[in-house]
Amino acid sequence: MFVVKKIVALFFYPVGLCLGILILGLFCLWATRRQRLGKMLVTLGTVLLLLFSTSLISSGLLVPLEQRYPALLHPETVSWGPEDSTSPKWIVVLGGGHVSDPRLPANSQISRAAMGRLVEGVRLHKAVPGSKLLLSGGAVFDPVPESEVMAQVAVVLGVKPQDIRLESDSWDTAEEAKIIAKMIGGERFILVTSAAHMPRSMALFKRRGLQPIPAPADFLAPETRSFGPSSFFPGVGALGQTQTALHEYLGLAWAWLRGEI
Repeated sequence: MFVVKKIVALFFYPVGLCLGILILGLFCLWATRRQRLGKMLVTLGTVLLLLFSTSLISSGLLVPLEQRYPALLHPETVSWGPEDSTSPKWIVVLGGGHVSDPRLPANSQISRAAMGRLVEGVRLHKAVPGSKLLLSGGAVFDPVPESEVMAQVAVVLGVKPQDIRLESDSWDTAEEAKIIAKMIGGERFILVTSAAHMPRSMALFKRRGLQPIPAPADFLAPETRSFGPSSFFPGVGALGQTQTALHEYLGLAWAWLRGEI
């Protein structure tokens, strides 16, 4: 089911969706007599690709996701609840993608999203005395669990190995919530993930009865960003942001259909 979900999602991402419409339109134009339908499909695919590639559209899709939870600028003010003072203060960092390659330093093996999450997690760890960094991410399409690579980067960033715990068995966010619930119980903890991914993560973790404190990172579309001429022209950066947003909306819809949120 996990692999099927990943494959199906590719057809709803901007490039796959637009190319699918364009190919179908070209087929109608060149291999059938349905010329009008072919022209309509080619026009639709082109317009969609143009819209998905502009930052005005990508920002419009991302901002509602990213602004749902504010950044945790002052972790020292967090109320951890009535837990025993000797209990560790957990800072959970969710994985964001990696490709293990022993020829590269660990920081070059994790994705930009994973690096943004990890750096924020390390910042919070250093700001909260006695905290433990719980790095999450299994070996999905890679022989090495992502949490292990993230741990190597965390040590490079100054975190002591004894302050790091790993969750290396999950394949997706729903599994992360399930496994982490068993690891830390009902204690409050800081949850670090990309800002766009935070609404889905919070919903999945809360459904497990957990008490996450949101600490979004890796913001792609700040609400106060300035717009220039390039905002109205297509670009690969905006296309990637649109894909990120659609990935999250599809993920929310899938989790809702499965009763996970």
